[in-house]
Amino acid sequence: MIGEISSIIGLRVYTDEGRYVGKVEDLVIDMEKKVITGIAMVEYNRTLIDKRAGVILPYRLVKSVGDIVIVKDVFRKKKEGEEEQD
Repeated sequence: MIGEISSIIGLRVYTDEGRYVGKVEDLVIDMEKKVITGIAMVEYNRTLIDKRAGVILPYRLVKSVGDIVIVKDVFRKKKEGEEEQD
């Protein structure tokens, strides 16, 4: 199982609509239940995610994992001229 989990690290994350979301840096694991609960991302798409610090995407949004990670597209596009918020 460890080999399978470590193979996710570094994969690029895209929505099911084909938009780039980010790159997997780490996984959040619930050790009691032995399940992955989140994906910690770096190099994320700032037009989709309005954060300046790290991002953890809930694992329930993951649709498939292979050469890339595909997640459900739940992101709202920023409107032109919209300011970033902290």
